[in-house]
Amino acid sequence: MNKLKIFSLIIPIMMMSVACNQTTESRENPLLSEWNTQYGVPPFDKITLPDYKPAMEQAMVMHNEEIDAIINNADAPSFENTILAFDNSGELLAQIERIFSLISSADTTPEMQALEQEMSPVISTHYDKIMFNEALFEKIKQVYNNRHEMSLDSLQQRLVEKTYKAFERSGAALTSEQKDELMQINQKLAVAELKFGENLLAENAKFVVFLEEGDLEGLPEAVKQYAKEVATQKGQSDKWAVTISKPSMIPFLTYSSRRDLREQVYMAYLEKCNHNDELDNKTLINEILALRTRKAEIFGFDTYAEYGLDDTMAKTPENVYNLLESLWTPALARAKAELEEMKKIKMAETGSDDFELWDWWYYAEKLRKEKYDLDQDALLPYFSLDNVKQGIFNLSNRLYGITFSPANVPVYNKECMAYNVFDKDGTQLGVVIFDFYTRDSKGSGAWCGEFVTQSYEDGKRVMPIVNIVCNFSRPSETTPSLLTIDDTETLFHEFGHGLHQLFADVPYKGLREVEMDFVELPSQILENWAMSPEMLRSYAIHYRKGEVITDELIEKIQNSALFNQGFDYTELLAASLSDMDIHNVKVGNEPLDINAFENQALYTKRGLIEQIAPRYHYTYFSHIFDGGYMAGYYSYIWAEVLDKDAFQAFVETGNLFDKKTAEKFRTLLSSGGMADGMDLYKAFRGSEPGREPLMKAHGLIE
Repeated sequence: MNKLKIFSLIIPIMMMSVACNQTTESRENPLLSEWNTQYGVPPFDKITLPDYKPAMEQAMVMHNEEIDAIINNADAPSFENTILAFDNSGELLAQIERIFSLISSADTTPEMQALEQEMSPVISTHYDKIMFNEALFEKIKQVYNNRHEMSLDSLQQRLVEKTYKAFERSGAALTSEQKDELMQINQKLAVAELKFGENLLAENAKFVVFLEEGDLEGLPEAVKQYAKEVATQKGQSDKWAVTISKPSMIPFLTYSSRRDLREQVYMAYLEKCNHNDELDNKTLINEILALRTRKAEIFGFDTYAEYGLDDTMAKTPENVYNLLESLWTPALARAKAELEEMKKIKMAETGSDDFELWDWWYYAEKLRKEKYDLDQDALLPYFSLDNVKQGIFNLSNRLYGITFSPANVPVYNKECMAYNVFDKDGTQLGVVIFDFYTRDSKGSGAWCGEFVTQSYEDGKRVMPIVNIVCNFSRPSETTPSLLTIDDTETLFHEFGHGLHQLFADVPYKGLREVEMDFVELPSQILENWAMSPEMLRSYAIHYRKGEVITDELIEKIQNSALFNQGFDYTELLAASLSDMDIHNVKVGNEPLDINAFENQALYTKRGLIEQIAPRYHYTYFSHIFDGGYMAGYYSYIWAEVLDKDAFQAFVETGNLFDKKTAEKFRTLLSSGGMADGMDLYKAFRGSEPGREPLMKAHGLIE
C-alpha cells in the first residue's frame, strides 16, 4: 500500500449536502438495511454522510449483543459456540468501517474528516473493551488449552491459535490497570494518526506553482497539457500549474530546464508538514512514537519494533536490519556511480558539476537518452491508461483464465469504473472498482482495499468487492491519460493486490489476514510481467497511430531495465531503515528532534549521499504514521526477495505464462492466512527464497 501503506475536489454522489439530515431519520439507513444492489456492491447512490454515525453506533450495539451471547452461553466452551461465534461477530460494524475508511481516503470532505475524528476513538474503545473482556477471554482460553483434545481439523486448530494470540497481543492477559492505560493509548493513537493524515492531505492540496509561458522550457507537449489542466482546475485557466502530487511533480522534475523551479517544487515536496505551522507533523510524530513505545513496554518489549515484528515473518529487528544492511552498501555504491555519470553531463552542459537533489530526475533522463537512446516522452503514447488496464486484464486471463466485463453498479464517485470478474469456469469471483485520477479530495499514492471481503455465509462464498485507487494524470480533451513506466508498474502492483483478494477462498474470517511482510508478494510479483517483451506487444499500442510498440523501443526498455536502480533502491532502503530506526528506540517524555534523528541515521551513520533523500521524510511518511506499516516499511523489500524468487519459477519453465505454475501460485493467493507465509511460499516454490534474484534484478550483483 499495495497496502501501501504509498501512496490529489470532486464531491461524490454519496457526499450529499448536510441538508440530508432532515430526511435521514425518516428513511431506512442504507448501511443497516439489506442491500438489493447487484453482486453485493454497497449502495453508494443511497448512502449519505449522516448515515454513518447512527449506523456505526447501531452496529456496535449489535456487536456487543453477539459477544454477550457467547459469554452467556451455558454450554461448555467449544470451537462452534466460542471461536466460530467470535469469528462471525461484528461483521456489520466491520463492513461499515471498510466503506467509511476507503471513501474517506479516496474522496474525503471536511465534514467526513470531522466525523472520523469523532468516531475513531469511540470505535477504538469499542474493540478494546471486547478484547479486554475477561469472561470472553476465559472462554477462548479454555478452548485454546483444550484444543488438542477436541476433534478439530488443522484449519480449526489454526483459527483457535490465531484467535488466542490476537487476544494476547491486544492485551487480554494484562492487569486491569494496564488495560486501562492501553485503552487510553489506543484512543490517543487513533486520533493522532488520523490528524497526521489530515495534515498531509491539506498540505498536498495547498501547494501549487503557477507557470507563465516562459516557464515551460523543456516540457513535452503532454506534460504542458497536464499542467494546463491542473491550472484550470485551480481557477487559473490562462496559466499552467505544478503541484507536489507525483503525476504533476515527477514529469516536471524530469523535463523542466528551469532549475530554480525544479528546486522550488521538489523542496516543497521534501518539506511537507515540516514548516512549524498548523500543518506541521513533528509534534504529532513524537506523540505517536511515545504512545507506541509505551504500548510496547506494557507488553514486555523494549521497543515498538520488537513488539510490531513479533508476529511477522521477520520476527525481530535484527533480521530486518540484516536484510536491509546487506543491500545498502551495493545499492549506495551503484547510486554514487550513477551520480558521477550525470555530473559529467552537467559539466559538459553548464561548466559546473554542482549537483543537487532536484537535479537527479532531470539529468537521469538526459543520461537515459545518451546511454540507452530512450526518451520517456516518446514512450508515453504507447502507455495509455486504457491500454495498460487491458494489458493487465489480458495477463490475468493468460495466467489464470479469468475474464472481465463492465459492471453497471453504484460507485462512490462518478469517475470510478467497475468490472465484473469471472473465473475460468464462468462463475463470478467478484467486482473490482477502479478510481484512477488525482484530485484534491484523495490521499496521495496508490492502494487497494475491499468494500466487501471474501467470506462464507450458509456455505456460500460471499464474493469480494475490490477497490483500486491511483493518482494518475487526467485525460485532456485531446489526449487520454498517459502513464509513465513507473505508473504502469504501479497499476500492475495494485492489481496484484486485487488478485490476492479476488482469489481468496478462506472458510474463516480470522484466517484471511497474512503477515505484514508477506502481503506485498502478490502485488510485487505482477510487476515482473509489465515490461516483458511479449506483454509489451500485447498492450503497448500508440493511442493515436494504433501501432504496436516497436521491437527497437522494446529492446531499449530492456537494455535500460537497470537504469537508475541505484537511486531507486537507495531511496527505498533509506526509508525502510529510517522507519526501523525510529521505531527501534525508546521515545518518552523527552521529544526527539525528528529531522536531526533522520540525518544522523542516514547521512552521518550510513553515508547516504546528499543528492538523495529517503523516499519519505518522517513528516509525510504516511505508511508508518497513519497507514499501518509502522516498523513495517521494510516489508516491500522483504516481499521482493519472495517475488523475484517466485517469478523465477515461471522463468525456469521457459514460458512466463505457464498455466501449471500459475495454478500453483493461485493456490498460494487463495489461501490467505490458512498457513504461515513461509510455509505457503515453500509449498509453491519447494524451498525458501534466495536473495540473488532480487540483487540481480536491481543490478547489485552481476
